[in-house]
Amino acid sequence: MQDIGIAYNNTTWTALAQAMSTAACAPILGKVGDVIGRKTTLLLGIAVFTLGNILSALANSLLFMLAARFIVGIGTAAMTPVIMAYIVTQFPQDQIAKGFSLYMLISSASVILGPTLGGLIIAAFGWRTMVWVCVAICAGTFVACLITAGKEETQRQSLQNFDGFGAALVVVFFSLVLCIPSFGQNFGWTSKAFLGVMVAATISLVGLITAERKAIHPILPGRFMMRSAFILSVLTLFLTQGLMQANMTNTIVFVNYTQPDNSAVSGYAISVMYLGMSLGAVILGPLADRFEPKRVLIGSLLLTGFGCGVLFLFSESTSVLLLMASLGILGFGLGGNGTIFMKVALSGLPPQEAGAGTGTYGLFRDLAAPFGVAVFVPLFTNQITSLIAGGVSETNAAVQSIHALAVAELLCIAVGIAAVFFLPRIRNKGEET
Repeated sequence: MQDIGIAYNNTTWTALAQAMSTAACAPILGKVGDVIGRKTTLLLGIAVFTLGNILSALANSLLFMLAARFIVGIGTAAMTPVIMAYIVTQFPQDQIAKGFSLYMLISSASVILGPTLGGLIIAAFGWRTMVWVCVAICAGTFVACLITAGKEETQRQSLQNFDGFGAALVVVFFSLVLCIPSFGQNFGWTSKAFLGVMVAATISLVGLITAERKAIHPILPGRFMMRSAFILSVLTLFLTQGLMQANMTNTIVFVNYTQPDNSAVSGYAISVMYLGMSLGAVILGPLADRFEPKRVLIGSLLLTGFGCGVLFLFSESTSVLLLMASLGILGFGLGGNGTIFMKVALSGLPPQEAGAGTGTYGLFRDLAAPFGVAVFVPLFTNQITSLIAGGVSETNAAVQSIHALAVAELLCIAVGIAAVFFLPRIRNKGEET
């Protein structure tokens, strides 16, 4: 933002541009993968992702950067459903959770490794060099996948009767849904901009439902989405996985209010959270292959609740170890949750619909984080502002607000645990090994 010469808060819109295409295009490109083949879709996705990074390195204006990041998101939306579909279709059924554990481990570890290396490159050579390094990695990945992917195993189908109108409405509606939290936080929940997005989202939802009912091959797999395993998994994701991004942001805000001269501690705590997610994925996730996933989920959700409960110990002089403990335990539980919910929600998915199913699940999973931020961050920051206006000191207001936040989060986790009890059994009685 500094280099291009535009306001720093525009980072919100660059992130939103990528999130919109990543989430909204996932079910469409997952469906395309089912039709034209997963290998072809994967290679096209890597190529588009590479193009988006090239354009990002060349960007010289906000509009240029928004377009570049949107293209990066399209590439991600093509790759992610294919990767998940490979796990669903090619891993043995009794090792699917193990496959998703590896997927989550790589994702979480990359969040620690990527920004660290990227920061070093930016400090030494500048941000454009860092993006060109990304382009080089993309090119190497394309060659590696081209060589190792082997022959296409899925049978190609005709694009005839492809639901193009429905695909356009999926992009419009879910892009607007992702805009709702950002518009509410940036322009106000009663502003014309926010209300306009809400009205447009409602109209596009009506159009999407109508179009999908008439489509011969709808983009969104209705029968898959109406299963209780999918509905309850998505509901619990919204109640719990959104805590990750929200608690990251709130920890930074809390430290800035209580320890303004020691803001680096929040960075350490957040790194520990992603380390916890990596460990939770590889330790808790595979247990869902050995035991009934519902039982393992309840345990991982209790750990998530314990991590949120540590917030009650926060004070005006909270140590970095306590911050790390809270986010680390939270991350450990969330890493297990995310892995196991993928196994539960995607169980019984026909191989010929694996791309559309995983893309649809990925769409709702990606929606969980921004909505968690939209709910829990204003809940925390607005209460701080209200308490300060009432004469409470900044540090005391931050402590009181973080304790109130813990209560709200624990209630959400309790509802999530209740929802898990209604999930269908994945294993028959006596199958635990």
